[in-house]
Amino acid sequence: MECAFARGKVEDKMIKDARILYIDLKERVIETRTLEAETYRKYPGGSALGMYLMLWEMDPGVDPLSPENMLIFSVSPLTGIPISGQSRMCVTTKSPLTGTAGDSQVGGFIPAAVKGNGWDSIVIKGKAETPAYLYIEKDKAEIRDASKMWGMLTGEAEEAIAEDLGHRKFESSIIGPAGENQIPYAAIMHRRSRANGRNGVGAVMGSKNLKALVVKKAPPVLPEDPDNMKKYLTLNVKEKMAANDTIVDTAVNGSAGCVDGHAAEGFLPSYNWEKGLMDDWIKTAGTTITNTVLKKRETCFGCAIRCKGVVDIPGKADPEYGGPEYETCATFGSYCGNTDLGDICHANQLCNMFGLDTITCGATIAWAMECFEKGILTEKDTDGLELKFGNGAVFDALIKKIARREKGVGELLAKGSAAAAKELGPEAEELVVACKGQEWPAHMVQFKPNLALNYAANPFGADHQSSEHDPALMAPDDDQNWIWPNMLDHFEKCDRYGVLDDNKARFAYATQKFYAMMDSLCLCQFAWGPAWQLYGPQDLVNFCKYGIGWETSIAELQEIGERRINMMRLFNQKLGFSRKDDTLPKKAFLPVELEDGEVAQITPEQFEHTLTTYYEYAGWDAETGNPTQETIERLGLGWVREKLCL
Repeated sequence: MECAFARGKVEDKMIKDARILYIDLKERVIETRTLEAETYRKYPGGSALGMYLMLWEMDPGVDPLSPENMLIFSVSPLTGIPISGQSRMCVTTKSPLTGTAGDSQVGGFIPAAVKGNGWDSIVIKGKAETPAYLYIEKDKAEIRDASKMWGMLTGEAEEAIAEDLGHRKFESSIIGPAGENQIPYAAIMHRRSRANGRNGVGAVMGSKNLKALVVKKAPPVLPEDPDNMKKYLTLNVKEKMAANDTIVDTAVNGSAGCVDGHAAEGFLPSYNWEKGLMDDWIKTAGTTITNTVLKKRETCFGCAIRCKGVVDIPGKADPEYGGPEYETCATFGSYCGNTDLGDICHANQLCNMFGLDTITCGATIAWAMECFEKGILTEKDTDGLELKFGNGAVFDALIKKIARREKGVGELLAKGSAAAAKELGPEAEELVVACKGQEWPAHMVQFKPNLALNYAANPFGADHQSSEHDPALMAPDDDQNWIWPNMLDHFEKCDRYGVLDDNKARFAYATQKFYAMMDSLCLCQFAWGPAWQLYGPQDLVNFCKYGIGWETSIAELQEIGERRINMMRLFNQKLGFSRKDDTLPKKAFLPVELEDGEVAQITPEQFEHTLTTYYEYAGWDAETGNPTQETIERLGLGWVREKLCL
């Protein structure tokens, strides 16, 4: 076997060769490699490229926090071309939270800067002897001293970098104290308010003594065919936005608008998932944020949607740290039974300052609150803090204790709810709402049963951005929410909540492939997708054609996503993961009563049956959940099987 790095120029006008920057922090070696276009087309950036590189060069059995684990920042051939939703960057690594293959995406401006400087991927190996940061300016890369920045909050470190460089013409991804202390759900922060949040990628960065990735700002990337790009994709973007109610709401209320929508349906996860609604939820709603504390809206490079909210609450939330997204409003709001918007915004700021994933952090605190309410934890265990539902005043002390890994409740909750519960025993474990050790985002499977399959079977556990959501199957025939998914496969209509059947299994896997492809082409799922988004599947085919001259098809794009999913499953298979790990927590099967008296619920029997059907659609063995040999060969992944000796 030979890794398909360039052995001479390959004639492929559709996708150019990928330029990859390799950095060994221990040996302080920096080198450039080229991945030939023929191979790059199969793994075109983001998560797919990261998994390709990791599988070739790393033993899946390494400790996630050891120098041997790889940290891979990847963009895609489309990144940096001025159009909404293309400025995303994926970090791939072995997750310290789940122990599986893991990745995490971030938006903003650093993805376009990485691509504008001529790089498709930055691969980091080893551990620096002393704290360091990387500075990249075109073909020049430096490992610079970050000793004085170690221990700083993310905003402080950004200021120190500007002082060290003598200019501010850069974009950066920085860890805070949580990453330095290797909290398994530490995030990597960009512009103080955008996060590579999930899977503990910040902890891996901290384990390498790497404080920041810093990249010189760069001009936009020019499209291959600017006239047709403008004609078919960008000229009428304002009209497209105005005609899409979901995008209009996102532009006004951001993702926090989902609080309003989910609460209206009765599916706002509350009190650590015991209920589907919280009293006085309107106090934490997206519309409330917009009408009371919103200062302005920000955007990512080239994007017209401007979904990023910035809040200002004197003494609670500084605008430089942005504002809470939907998941944060829920995890520190309804999960905790907390209606104080100031406490939610303050918690968001602290997580951004210290570098913590707001989903796992808020969900872990909600779990601790239920443990406290049930007497599993007492004030003796919580350093005297009264962890009752509704008491958002404890967030300040708790988040700081977690990020600093302070002995006592800080050290306990720094593990995440799943690991912490194992220390407390079965009663505490029954209250955990996580898959593969990763806490659930704020979307209830009783409302969206398709997510039950994706939360359980997704390679790194619960992730609401790994497939399209069920309401698309309830849309009218002439609605894009129905038309676009049916470009991927053919589905049956669904007329009520709580349905988990073979049709949902097909929907789950078909849309999961599309989302996995978007995580590979580094596209924002608010702008690109197969249902409610601004641009649909055929628009993406056109973007590939006019943006980079790549003549592709929906079928080829779907196969890219499928290849990425299967690489992750094979990585996990080598570690012993199988169907036994594709499970749901006990609370997934609780009934949720709606206002009209209707009850939404899925059963363990429904789940197990539909999981088998999902495996059949995926081409995985029904007993083990592992890809079959036929699937491996069809996707051209025989090299993975040989490499891992499967």
